[in-house]
Amino acid sequence: MAKTKPKHTTEDADIGGFLGGLTNLIEKLGDLAEKGKSLQETKEFGSQDGIKGVYGFTIKTGIGGDRSGGVKIEPFGNVRKDERTGKATVQEVLEPLVDVFDESDHVLVVAELPGVSAADVQVELKDDILVIAAQRGAKRYHKEVLLAQSFNPTKMSQECRNGILEIKLMR
Repeated sequence: MAKTKPKHTTEDADIGGFLGGLTNLIEKLGDLAEKGKSLQETKEFGSQDGIKGVYGFTIKTGIGGDRSGGVKIEPFGNVRKDERTGKATVQEVLEPLVDVFDESDHVLVVAELPGVSAADVQVELKDDILVIAAQRGAKRYHKEVLLAQSFNPTKMSQECRNGILEIKLMR
């Protein structure tokens, strides 16, 4: 009696693809833990209606020089969970990727706003919350950053070049 190979279903292929991706992510996280680096992943998808979704995340390890822990995961993009339905929805406003650097005499906030110039950016500081908003044509960005402490808005400076916004908050 001849043996036949079992047939693989679509579910098997989906599970295999998922597990392969999960294995790859775990290997990358192991590398990050050893090196104290960051990992960024972005995915874009669209529909026939012209709606484009962007979702990504950044995983940082070794934050503050502590290589034994200090893991931070930050999502970004325009895909959000709808509170009413629980389903993912594409928002019109993108959430930019933001890094916060705590220096001895200041805090530096760096935001990636592709396609935006300095004239398109609005920054507002309310105690310990920094609000970044920008719009140029169809591109719209919005992000609220919770800072570790309150800052005086008069001691804030900003510069935007080539879509990279740098905000310096003096102590």
